[in-house]
Order: sequence, then structure tokens, then C-alpha cells
Amino acid sequence: MDSRTTSFNILMFPWLAHGHIFPYLELSRRILKRKNFHIYFCSTAINLPSIKNFIDENKLENSIELVEIHLTSQELPPHYHTTKNLPSHLNFTLIKAFQTADSSFSNIISNLKPDLLIHDGFQPWSAKQAVSQGIPAVPFAPFGAATLSVTHYHYRFKDPSFPFLPLCLPDQDMETMDRLAEFLSAHVFYDDKDGPFMTQKLSSDIILLKTSKGFEGKYIEYYSNVSDKKVVPVGPLVKQENTNEEGDLEVLKWLSMKDQLSTVYISFGSEYFLNKEEIEAVAKGLEISEVNFIWVIRFPIGEKITLKEALPQGFLERAKERGIVVETWVPQAKILTHPNTAAFVSHCGWSSVNESIYYGVPIIAMPFKLMMLIDARLVDVEGVGVMMKRDESNLYMGEELAKTIKKVVFDESGHELRRKVRQVSDEIKRVEEEELDEAAEQLWQLCLKKKERV
Repeated sequence: MDSRTTSFNILMFPWLAHGHIFPYLELSRRILKRKNFHIYFCSTAINLPSIKNFIDENKLENSIELVEIHLTSQELPPHYHTTKNLPSHLNFTLIKAFQTADSSFSNIISNLKPDLLIHDGFQPWSAKQAVSQGIPAVPFAPFGAATLSVTHYHYRFKDPSFPFLPLCLPDQDMETMDRLAEFLSAHVFYDDKDGPFMTQKLSSDIILLKTSKGFEGKYIEYYSNVSDKKVVPVGPLVKQENTNEEGDLEVLKWLSMKDQLSTVYISFGSEYFLNKEEIEAVAKGLEISEVNFIWVIRFPIGEKITLKEALPQGFLERAKERGIVVETWVPQAKILTHPNTAAFVSHCGWSSVNESIYYGVPIIAMPFKLMMLIDARLVDVEGVGVMMKRDESNLYMGEELAKTIKKVVFDESGHELRRKVRQVSDEIKRVEEEELDEAAEQLWQLCLKKKERV
């Protein structure tokens, strides 16, 4: 059947976090280049403006339609129907409230009658509703195969021959994972024995992962075997930026005046806020290391605090020649591609890990919770970064950060890290288009099978 004349409709339904929404958007953009799909993109009202910006920037208004879903829960006001700027103590409340969207979704899928649903992990009811109407459902997890392999080992089957034990977390780090698992079991999966893997059991033969065989080949193969599904990597989905347009961005002007491979970039993502002790540890590490730095620091919306108040007394003055601290948006991709950037101190959110590796920048892994703790171990084990050590109280110390920065930026071992991460970057880029072609073809075939059944 000619894919130029046939068209299929896909309903994309990610979790309400920007770290999930934008991989779904980037995947949409890339499969639209390959096949004659039409995308319905479903989210809450508060998320739709930023999604629309992406659609407009990429001139996709004829290919992607927005669909608003409604949460009937009264526990949270509509401006909190997103993880962006959501106070951390309300994260579980939002997950619970999200479950009340099932009736709204039922109306959406009945009215749209898509040829395929691509869905996230916090809404198993979406896959059930699709399958009950003869619509194939495909889970897309914006995580890595290593993380899912370790999670499967911990919560589904303690395989005595599990080959990736160095990635497994110690008991003290499993506490946050266990709390989330218990909550999801009670409020999302309703004590189903398959728990977070129940959506994969409902899937139509394949699972999409935001990863690449160029980095996670052995983990992809392992997870395919234990899940009894074909794991289809869609690549890192790193957004390409025009690195020639520096314009008047002060941070890039400042970076350009530094020496090659002299500067460390520090960012902990848009949804993790450092506490006072963590801020002091990072500041101390940067002072002791005497390295150039760009530090992005964020505070919860509504918190009345200035940078000067948050940082150790006199830090900004003492560090003004070597570093800048910003609390606004910065062009992360452009910073990582800059020849003067030597390393990325990261919380190891999966998108940040992918971006850093894609651009060939070693990672200094400083994770705080959940999947990021596994991602940090992966970075360390695979030789594309170094995981920070914590003290006996499980806290990060400034002295240890300084030691790690010096090791990565100045020591001979840092040269080996850069060689390794660039090698992995080259391999990811080599298979990138091929993986996307394969993913688009797999989705197309599922739509064709559905059409043949009707």
C-alpha cells in the first residue's frame, strides 16, 4: 500500500511532565517526515500553549492537532495539571488526579477513532480503552532500556543471573523508588500483579524507548527478552539547534571568552530544586576546584528568594571572574556543543543524559531521586561520565565535587572520558536515522494490520 496516498491517524498521549511531552512531540515531528501520519496530541489545557509553540516553530499545524483532556478531580486547580512549577509535595496528588481523566479520554478516543494510540505509563486505562475498541496501543517510555531492566529486576522478577548488577541501587536509594512503586500500585495499577508493566502487556507487540542501540544495545536486547516484546529504540530525540546563532545571549558570549575545555556546565533540570545544603555543597565544590563554570539554579514558583540570599555569603563576588550563575532559561544544547565546555554536572534526567552524550560531553553525575539514580550508575559503568560519591549520611559534599571536577576537567582520566563519550556519540548518530525509519515503519505496519482487520 502506497504510504504517500494512504494516511493513518495516531493519538499521542504522554504523561503531564515536560520531560515526557517533548519527547512525544519530537517523535511526532520525526515520524511525520517519514510516513503520511496525522497526529492528535492530547494533554491538559495548561500544557497546550507550550505544545502549540513547538507545533508553530516546526510548521506542523497541518499535521498535529491539539486535543484537550479534562481531569475531573477537585484536588488540584487547573494550573497545577502539569508538573512544571508544581510544588514537589503535590507530585503524587497530580498522578492521582490524572486517573480521573479516564472518562474524558473515553470520549476522545471514541470520537477520534484513531488508527493507533501511543501512550505513557501512568494511564493504563488508556491502553485498555484502545484495545477494547480494536485500536492497537503502543507504550512509549521516555526512559532508557537499562533503567527499565533494573526496574523489572527489582519489582517483577529477581533473576539470579541478572547481568547488570552494578546498576542496581543500594537499599538507601531504593526508598524513593519503593515509595513511588507502592503509591502507583495502590492508585494507578490497583494492585495488579504486573504493576508498572501492565501497560506493556496490553501493547501491540512493540515498545518504543527513547534510546539508541549505539549506547544501550545490550540493555535493549535484554529488556526485549524479559518483556516478550520487541523493543524499538527511537534514538535520543535530541532537538537540533542552529549553533551559529549566538546573537546577544550573554551566557554564550561569556563562554566564548574562556579557554577550550575549561568550563563546567551545571544544571539539575527544570523540576528539581536544590535545598540550602545542596546549594552550599555545589558552591563549595566550584570554589575549591577553581574551574570556570555556568551554573543554572532554579527556585520554586512563588519562593521569594534572591540568588545572593540563596548562595553562600560572598560567593558571587569571589567567583565573578570564573563563573556565572543564572536562574533563567539558557541554551543548553548550544552550551554543550561549545568547544570551551568540558563537562556537565547533571542530575541525570534521561533527556539531559542523552543530550550530553549526543554532543560528546562527559557527565559528572549528581542524581537525587528515582530513575536518575539508575541513569547515573549507567553513565559511570559505561564510561561516559563519573558518578559523584556521597558521604556516610548519603549527602553530597563540596570537597568531593571539587575532586570529581578536577578529575574530569584536568586529569588524564578526563581525556579518556572525552574519547569514550565522543565514540558513543558517533555511534548514536550513525544509527539515528535508521532507528527512526524502523520505528516509523513498525507503527505503519500496525496501522495497516488494523485496517485489514476492519
